[in-house]
Amino acid sequence: MKQTRILHCTFIAVLLLTACHKDSGPEGTGYREAMRGFVIRISETARQQDPDFIVIPQNGVPLITLTDDDAGSSPATNYLAAIDGLGQENLFYGYDRDDVATPAAERDWLLGFLHCGQQQGKSILVTDYCHTPAHMADAYGRCDAEGFLSYPAPSRALDIIPANGIHHENDLTIRYLSQAQNFLYLINPANFPTKEAFIDAVRATNYDLLIMDLFLNGSQMFTAEEVQRLRVKANGGQRIVLCYLSIGEAEDYRYYWQPSWKHHHPDWLEKENPDWPGNYKVRYWDPEWQEIICGSADSYLNRILAAGFDGVYLDIIDAYEYFE
Repeated sequence: MKQTRILHCTFIAVLLLTACHKDSGPEGTGYREAMRGFVIRISETARQQDPDFIVIPQNGVPLITLTDDDAGSSPATNYLAAIDGLGQENLFYGYDRDDVATPAAERDWLLGFLHCGQQQGKSILVTDYCHTPAHMADAYGRCDAEGFLSYPAPSRALDIIPANGIHHENDLTIRYLSQAQNFLYLINPANFPTKEAFIDAVRATNYDLLIMDLFLNGSQMFTAEEVQRLRVKANGGQRIVLCYLSIGEAEDYRYYWQPSWKHHHPDWLEKENPDWPGNYKVRYWDPEWQEIICGSADSYLNRILAAGFDGVYLDIIDAYEYFE
């Protein structure tokens, strides 16, 4: 989640933007193709070390087709081969405002792409932002009908474990993404004073899949031993543990951030996101930024691999919208 990837224009406006800008972008490849290439690079780099490494991009679902906003044709086969699922926020609730139903036009437009991904064998993880019990139940029901995994998040900050029961709770050992029946999205551990408190809280649940941050409150990195402990459900089953990774924005609380960047920023660093202070748009195709994420020995991805995560949940995939 970190950012809610709300599409900032109506369906018609998106089509107009695409028509005007789809051929522009880095080195003539286009902003969308550049993002596809970045995700593919992350996937290939990780799978050199772990062939079973899971890669799920969140939002930016038009990237699964080469015809931009036409969900029904020309699948982006190389991109689809590099990913295992698709994450989508605000599909049924939260597009305009939390706990409010997403307008039908936007919902149906997104569903077109998600159905295409599903037909290509990709798991679909949906995060809706709603807290009313009736709306949460509706989100679960709609996702069940579509064959999607559902997480109705009561807090957009993704900082709490919901008090209500787990949908499709089970005691199975989940080894493959396709086996998961539910998930917990908990990337903001601000409510947990220590790593042990976070681990204990997660281990007391029976979620099949956990999406979490590499660090506790931006500084303490989880170890491979701690990630292994997080895999164990309260009932003895095993879960998949994915690590959140933002690739379309730089965050000023990350280990790679240089204080001087706020005044003398590198060429690839763009404006601060007005909706999320401390987060800066990046020219994600720039080699220097990609080295930070997945190129160097000290890259973010290498740290995730060293910590033993089962995969990554990639955010700000729709950064191409900013440049278009």
